[in-house]
This record gives sequence, C-alpha cells and structure tokens, in this order.
Amino acid sequence: MKVTLETHGGQAAAINLRLPPQVLDTGNLPEEAAAQVARLVAAAAPEASAPEPPGGAPDAMSYTITVEDGGRTTVLTRSDTTMSPAFAALLDRLREYFAQQDSEG
Repeated sequence: MKVTLETHGGQAAAINLRLPPQVLDTGNLPEEAAAQVARLVAAAAPEASAPEPPGGAPDAMSYTITVEDGGRTTVLTRSDTTMSPAFAALLDRLREYFAQQDSEG
C-alpha cells in the first residue's frame, strides 16, 4: 500500500507550496506496523465518500491523504477544523513515520 500526504494552506502556506508530498510505502515497514496503517486507513476510509463539512477556518491547514492499494485509489481530504478522530489518528501516525524517515535519511 502506498500512502501519500499533501498539506495545504495554513499560516505557512507559502512554505508548504515548495514541499513535495510525503509518501509512505507500507511494504517497507515491519508487518505489524503495516497492519496498523491499514487499520487506520480502514477506519478513516468512510470519509472518502463524505463531503468536506462546512465551517473551515481561514488559516486552517488542510490535508489530502491518497491511498493506493491493489489498483484502487482512495482520497481522504479534511482540515484541522473538520477532521474526525479516525482521520486525526491516521494523520498523526503518518507524521510519525515521516519524522522517522527524515531523521534516518
């Protein structure tokens, strides 16, 4: 499974424009870690078909998580003010993996 995180907007919007999306290939993770990501994706997946709720804040960050698995692509989009606990848990775990990648590489 390939999981891509894109971050948009917020007070650092100009800086984020220059940053490429972050990509996690779960095939490079230990089996249990890959299974955890799959569980988090499954929990957040219902948001893919739900429209973004109204009520965004002008300086809120928004996040697009694209999941490619077995020829199927799922796109999840939420902001700081509209994300569910399931989306937040997935986002937090992805950030942890990306921070690890940055510190190792």
